[in-house]
Amino acid sequence: MSDHRGAPTEPTRIPAPDGVAPATQYSHVVSATGRFVAVSGQLALDEQGRLVGEGDPAAQARQVFENLKRCLAAAGAGFEHVVKLTYFVTDTAHLPAIRAARAAHIPDDRLPASSAVRVAGLVAPEFLMEIEALAVVAE
Repeated sequence: MSDHRGAPTEPTRIPAPDGVAPATQYSHVVSATGRFVAVSGQLALDEQGRLVGEGDPAAQARQVFENLKRCLAAAGAGFEHVVKLTYFVTDTAHLPAIRAARAAHIPDDRLPASSAVRVAGLVAPEFLMEIEALAVVAE
């Protein structure tokens, strides 16, 4: 969005549009203008490409969010610029671990739009989740 002078402003988050049930863990709508940043789905891999947290959804979620943070930073962005997260999970029981890892990076009043998709599997069976991000950075 822009202010009255046309300068970029913070994304506008709308957790409960009229006629839609309120969102509790995400925003239904996020509107922003600026430079678009797309971060590919991140897995629980460390800098050397080794799996972090085999069988441990909390450890994998923490590593995935750390990878997202590093990818965003490489593009001059941060979690404050994220307007959409997409979670691909092999079991929806992993969502609380993902929410906890997300809470360490994104406060409740800045929740992005989100989608969670349960999948039969990811690129390798040891991966429990993959998360991608879309961000908008003021130009």
